[in-house]
Amino acid sequence: MKTSLLFPSLSTLLWLMATLVLVVLPHVFHLAWWILPTFFALIGWRYLMTRKQWRLPNRRSQFGLALLILLGLSLSYGTWFGRDASIALLVILCGLKLLEMKNQRDFLLLCFLSYFLIITNFLYSQSIPTALYMGVVMLVATATLISLSDTNDRLLTTQRFRLSAILLVQAVPVMLVLFVLFPRVAGPFWQLPKDAGSGITGLSDNMSLGNVSKLSLSNEIAFRVKFEGEIPPPAQLYWRGPILWWTDGRDWKTGIQHYRRYSEINIQPSGKPFDYTITLEPHHENWLFALDLPIKAPLGGHITLDYQVLATFPVRQLMRYQLRSYTGYRASMMTRQQYLLSKQLPKRKHPRARALAKKWQQENPLPEAIVQRALQHFNQAPFVYTYTPALLFDDPIDEFLFETRTGFCEHYAAAFTVLMRAAGIPARIVTGYMGGTLNPIGDYLIVRQRDAHAWSEIWLQNKGWIRVDPTAAIAPERIEQGIDIALPTAFTPLGFEIDWDKDSTLLKMWQQVRNTLDAVNNGWNQWVIGYGPTRQRQLLDSLGWKGIDWRGMITALVIIIASLLLIYAAWMFLRLPLVVRDPVQQVYLRFCKKLARHDLPRLSHEGPLTYAARITASRPDLAIPIQKIIELYVQTRYRSQSQTFSQLRKAVRQFHP
Repeated sequence: MKTSLLFPSLSTLLWLMATLVLVVLPHVFHLAWWILPTFFALIGWRYLMTRKQWRLPNRRSQFGLALLILLGLSLSYGTWFGRDASIALLVILCGLKLLEMKNQRDFLLLCFLSYFLIITNFLYSQSIPTALYMGVVMLVATATLISLSDTNDRLLTTQRFRLSAILLVQAVPVMLVLFVLFPRVAGPFWQLPKDAGSGITGLSDNMSLGNVSKLSLSNEIAFRVKFEGEIPPPAQLYWRGPILWWTDGRDWKTGIQHYRRYSEINIQPSGKPFDYTITLEPHHENWLFALDLPIKAPLGGHITLDYQVLATFPVRQLMRYQLRSYTGYRASMMTRQQYLLSKQLPKRKHPRARALAKKWQQENPLPEAIVQRALQHFNQAPFVYTYTPALLFDDPIDEFLFETRTGFCEHYAAAFTVLMRAAGIPARIVTGYMGGTLNPIGDYLIVRQRDAHAWSEIWLQNKGWIRVDPTAAIAPERIEQGIDIALPTAFTPLGFEIDWDKDSTLLKMWQQVRNTLDAVNNGWNQWVIGYGPTRQRQLLDSLGWKGIDWRGMITALVIIIASLLLIYAAWMFLRLPLVVRDPVQQVYLRFCKKLARHDLPRLSHEGPLTYAARITASRPDLAIPIQKIIELYVQTRYRSQSQTFSQLRKAVRQFHP
């Protein structure tokens, strides 16, 4: 049944719908399957109501539909809280609000909700493409607000976008001041919901044979490293992560609680130190990665008894921290609990591996000799290094050592650690990353998930913990030149596999583009995403504001923003006397100038109809084109028929008195 004209007009409603669609589209892969179809169905319903002048749904219908949707959200997410469920609820509520929108207040509320939805997209990605896309959405959203004020549709689409861009550009100085001076706090400003970590890949605090090899198929970035001076040789680029102690014969776990925290540890370093800064991608765990071996924890972190660096809070956002490490050291920290865990083996597991280790021990009981015998075994026996190893079932260690003999780094680290423990030598597994790719644009290392690695550490009397990487015995090129040399993969810049020659021009061009893009991303991460308390302090110090506290920053913030607003107000005040003409008036004035050049000027008191009547009386030969132009002008300017503007402009352009 039809009713009176609904608010807003169809053209204004289309602006609002376009804004909501643009801001919701990036969530297509984050929401339950039925959310977006329901949202678009609600939008389509409202469009038909406005176009065909149907009545709005009554309150009972709206209430029933809302209950049905809330039930669907509860069944899909199990809760109405959390990141994904809350965003889904907000999207659906925007659709429901469209159905009951009947005044300007409702329209403004939906516009403001669209701005809020823009923020929710950054909960999934803070990349440059996301920021650029959301900038476009803000432009459209602001133009939608302008369309609400343009009740007579006097502005063209280009004019609305131009005015929207001007408003956003005017806000940029205030935005920059707020970004630079608003006090940053150490640690997370708010606690993200648990589902904010969904889809994050990376190392875990437990290891099953095959887990690390799966990571090596991922090209995602784990972290970037900027050294202050010389970069260590590739064979020394061991990035220490979780330490694994306990095993049930198949899985390895940390098995030790870190009750004691240290800001720095007692080691005996040798050689020169390396100072560097790591920009760590969020992985939603507490561990931080460090070049083996760090001597001091970074700000907001601590060092454990097994020399692992942990953050105070889970790394849920990009984190930047500075460290100093030594690649040569003597680490002798060992507790009673660690000693027992470092010799633990599950009962009735690995009988053949135990027997082999006992045989080596009987041949030569010196720990160093047993270590060399194990490495020699890996080197001389027909072992194969691959990230597609054979499946292991009952006893993974025995099956790997004596049957399949194909494995990735975690297979060799786990087997070596079992052999050492069976021979009475304390041993543990260290997981992390090995190597990194140098980006010459910016001179920093990129460590990717495919660089994930596992190695062993053994305890030797009077020497402490010694790193032993059994992978070096079977695939030394992995340690010396990186994973891409040991296990080359097909070049896939276009999304499909093509084997390219390493010296091909196309490959070099692609690498150059890739390095440039990553350098841009790194700058974005350093100065935008990673702009925290430390970076803010460095920037303010460089600007001459050394030692300024949060009170001083707030004071400077208020003074600068107030000054900007006063300058803008004065500029607007000075521009008030200027006559601002719209495009329709400019075309009409162009028409008047053409007549004035032929001694037919418009008098200051003459309106368009009076002017046309006077000219046609003296120049009957111009009556037809002048009447046509004046009619088009009146329709466009005074009757808000914007569709006639193009006809008016064409008629004036072709008019030659």
